[in-house]
Amino acid sequence: MQDTRRTDMKLLEGGVLKEAEETIKADHVGNNPETDSDSATALQLFLDRIPINNSIPGIKNSPVVELKTGDTVKDAIEFLYSKNAFGAPIVDVLDPEIPLTRFPDGYIGFLDFATLVLWSLQNASKETGKGNFMSLLEKNPETGHTKVVGELAKSFLWNPFFPVRLEDTLFHVLLLISKHRIRVVPVIEQSNLKVTGFVTQNAVIQLLLQSDGLTWFDSIAEKPLSEFRFENESVSFVYGDDSIADALHVLFKSQTGAVAVIDRQTRMLIGSVRNGDVYLLLENDKIFRDRKVVTVEEFIRIETSNQDPNPTIERDMGALLSAGVLQLRNKYRPRMDSPVTNKKTDTLKEAMKNVARTKSDFCFQVDDSQHLLGILTLRDIILQFSPPSMNSNIDGGGFFETTLELTGCQIKGGTLVCDH
Repeated sequence: MQDTRRTDMKLLEGGVLKEAEETIKADHVGNNPETDSDSATALQLFLDRIPINNSIPGIKNSPVVELKTGDTVKDAIEFLYSKNAFGAPIVDVLDPEIPLTRFPDGYIGFLDFATLVLWSLQNASKETGKGNFMSLLEKNPETGHTKVVGELAKSFLWNPFFPVRLEDTLFHVLLLISKHRIRVVPVIEQSNLKVTGFVTQNAVIQLLLQSDGLTWFDSIAEKPLSEFRFENESVSFVYGDDSIADALHVLFKSQTGAVAVIDRQTRMLIGSVRNGDVYLLLENDKIFRDRKVVTVEEFIRIETSNQDPNPTIERDMGALLSAGVLQLRNKYRPRMDSPVTNKKTDTLKEAMKNVARTKSDFCFQVDDSQHLLGILTLRDIILQFSPPSMNSNIDGGGFFETTLELTGCQIKGGTLVCDH
């Protein structure tokens, strides 16, 4: 297994990425009319030569579980928890009473465990006393018996289903992540139209970092964070003396996947509560029952330490090997009381390496005194390398601006304009 992993990494470092870079140089040096005339191809030239199946070796690491349109919220939570699954695609069972658009592959969306639990906590009106989380759903049937495609769909709490095929490229993945707010991209097996794995945002960051040292990448990634305008300029936070229930409420409302925890006296960042921590409410009944009295600071410090069983191989390969592993109990996730941070003076590349090394979905931006300034999500980073949308006001990231300049083209108002 170790030799296979090292071979996969070697293939990335000296194979598909280098070939793609050489293709750009070969196609756009000089004034070859045959290559220059097809200027629109420059839009996707580099990333469209990096196939998913060759560049992300861990894409089929774990079995894919599925939810069905007839499942209730209680059914879905129990199922995902028992399978240790972060989330699952929803399969349309073709119920004639469900007025949903049919898709050829049979999938209609993707729903994650944390969203289900947080939504349930917001909507359950009756408390359970000495019970656990599942007893809360039993005592509140109007919440627990809700169909996953009913109220949740109306509230836009599950993600639309935008898959790619194994033979598609990283270009397709970036298009989907930049245009739609999705955390994972399902990968469809063409032969049976079944989901065979997922491309995570972490895997995309890891793959982009394989271009470290290439001109097009460094021209963007070596800029300090202060020079970028990210979508999440403001960050949701709670104080350490607030309750766990307060933090979970803010986490649900913010929809950013993370809430910062700061000390009320010093205003310093001391931790975070993330979507990935929500499973602890089912893992520990005491935490669930005491969520309205136990402080967030106590909560982030009682988490058991995650021990890395094989740091040399797994840490080196990072998300490339775990791309298909969307687990609730993620042994590589940073502790809640050890938030991942960067400063505004750090470069984008330094932030990318930071989140890749720590397996984090985000990093907080802080000043020299650890005061909170903002949050940088993986999607914020990926958008800097994403293609411009030809049918919207999005102009895209710096990588494609650089690529288009090689052909004398640029994007103006969402339209491709060329000098020749």
